[in-house]
Amino acid sequence: MKVLITGGKGMLGRTLQKCWQDWDLVIADLPEADICDPAGFDRLIKDAKPDAVVHCAAMTQVDRCETEPELSYQLNAFGTGVVASSCHRNGVKLAAISTDYVFSGDLGRPCHEWDTPAPRTVYGASKLAGEEMVRHHCPDHLILRIAWLYGVGGPSFVHTIRKAAAEGKDLKVVQDQIGNPTSAFAVANHLRLLLENRELTGTFHLTCEGEASWYDFACELTRLAGLSPEITPCTGKEFPRPAPRPADSRLEKRALKFAGLPPMPDWHDVLAEFMKQEFPG
Repeated sequence: MKVLITGGKGMLGRTLQKCWQDWDLVIADLPEADICDPAGFDRLIKDAKPDAVVHCAAMTQVDRCETEPELSYQLNAFGTGVVASSCHRNGVKLAAISTDYVFSGDLGRPCHEWDTPAPRTVYGASKLAGEEMVRHHCPDHLILRIAWLYGVGGPSFVHTIRKAAAEGKDLKVVQDQIGNPTSAFAVANHLRLLLENRELTGTFHLTCEGEASWYDFACELTRLAGLSPEITPCTGKEFPRPAPRPADSRLEKRALKFAGLPPMPDWHDVLAEFMKQEFPG
């Protein structure tokens, strides 16, 4: 399969390259590929002739989106619309990466794919607008919602906490926000299954199974790293930020089950494997 990856230099893009070495990959990223340039992106698609586009490019700095909302919508909504329109015109399947931030995090249970989105941040609202562009402009699509992602080279919570712990720093980590810690490798493996099943379309959640607070996540990753920092639990209110973080980021993988695909792996197992690969010795 030939796949064009937008935002291919980012963390998920790098992981896809590592996992899909037997596929013909076209890595599209700035400055060569601009998703906000309709004519230029259409030329890129026509020249590359991919079977599918995996759209990773986005403005993902959640707090920056609050202070630069126009740029957030330009990249996450308008840019995604450019990609979706070009894919449809050229008969290319689109797999677009989205986020748990499209939900409010207030349901008190994991959100499934048919729950009604209710974003509380500019980032979440702009990504939801991008989802709607995909649904409107490219019927042959996959929308993949992910959360609490870590992968090759970072930046991620895993890399930040491990570095601080290795430097002997004491840590204060939020305990009243829960989610599904998710390996980009697990996302890559399941996204491959979805792309190989050409008849599948629609929205899928691709977070790992099992849940944790940020505090639980920090304790487990430092244990696996053989580090013993002082980790103190705290509340989200002790770390005020421009963009409110969801209290509950858990995502239910109902669509995977309905499609007869295997479940996502447990977060403990894939984190242990990642720590061995990313930080050998």
